[in-house]
Amino acid sequence: MQFPVFDLAAFEASEGEARQALARTLDTILGETGFLVLRGHGVPEALTEAVWDAAGAFFALPPEVKAKSAPPRPGAPYGWLGPNVEALAASKGEDTPPDLKESFNGGPQAVPDGMTDPEAVASVYQPTPWPDLPGFRPAWQAYYAAMEDLANRVMVAFAAALNLPEDYFVPLIDAPISALRALQYPATIGQPLDKQQRAGAHTDYGSLTILMPQPHSRGLEVMTGGDWVEVPAEPGAFVINIGDLMARWTADRWVSTLHRVVAKPDQPARRSLAFFHQPNWAAEIVPLDGSDAYPPVLSGPYLMEKFRATGR
Repeated sequence: MQFPVFDLAAFEASEGEARQALARTLDTILGETGFLVLRGHGVPEALTEAVWDAAGAFFALPPEVKAKSAPPRPGAPYGWLGPNVEALAASKGEDTPPDLKESFNGGPQAVPDGMTDPEAVASVYQPTPWPDLPGFRPAWQAYYAAMEDLANRVMVAFAAALNLPEDYFVPLIDAPISALRALQYPATIGQPLDKQQRAGAHTDYGSLTILMPQPHSRGLEVMTGGDWVEVPAEPGAFVINIGDLMARWTADRWVSTLHRVVAKPDQPARRSLAFFHQPNWAAEIVPLDGSDAYPPVLSGPYLMEKFRATGR
């Protein structure tokens, strides 16, 4: 298949029937595959290069140094997760060996005024355990802020694609509980274990994911039409996909697609950056078509239930 592409700059510059046509195209893509390559995003290359360099420097550190930035307690969401910790296919009930990866994870950069929900404070608003690495934190925070802005712009396009007022989502995502994850997939040596992947087959949990794969890298695949299809890692472009919450929000008009990062013998190392956008903690998610396809849920508690179901 020719992988779907959407140009955000072209959409933002359009008006009238041209804008509606692009919105319809986006609606079709998200209803058929739930994945697309995003061009025209406007994120400065310097921000991306800085966080790539920071992540590379962090992952090059000895394990005992990276461990100083590990989560402070079991189940804490942020910090360094070393190898042999996660098996994402477990979220779909599949028993597999651990995924061949490590990661560094960070959450919201501030706690909203008046936030007192004890579950929120104890989970998504926990501080990020920053590594003692010059330049890491500012590069990370600048990129995180750029992803928040990009997610807001994408959600405007989503609203148009759903025939909603283009500012429909604004009050529901003005204090999002999004997370940024830097992923390092080490080089594979020899044949992986049976059913072992770099990231096992799973769907994402939230509203949308903004992925920056290492340019020209291979291995990310989506399940579409009963087949695994490779996602291109186009230099200077992001990969966007929706998660389970957005599929629920649209009453399955849009699909949260199964995807994986496949492990093959003797692959080179691979890196990526994934921004998992999640609406405000207390945002109520109700099917947009007015149906009773799904009962209402709150964004934050819904996310926590997803984590509990997979043992995180």
